Amino acid sequence: MATQVTHYMADGHLACGRHGDALATTTEVAQVKCRNCRGSDVFQEARRVERNTARRAARHVAKAFHEACKWRTAWLQKLTDMPGLQRLPRGFKGQSYV
Repeated sequence: MATQVTHYMADGHLACGRHGDALATTTEVAQVKCRNCRGSDVFQEARRVERNTARRAARHVAKAFHEACKWRTAWLQKLTDMPGLQRLPRGFKGQSYV
């Protein structure tokens, strides 16, 4: 039993230039098996765009996580809001008397 090769479809045409109604096609980069399609400029550009989009999304998630871990700013605000001058921990700016 022969496995069917999946081609990359872009703008209604196959990237490798083949023709036929019985060919398996997809627009998802990860599913393409045709070597000629994978070597085409259209496929390379689509793969680059998909990879960069995934990287941007990962950076966005990491940045959101990093923003949530800014404990020092929250702790400084809590210490500033507390009444009196004797607060711990020592070493933060704005505490003239400890």
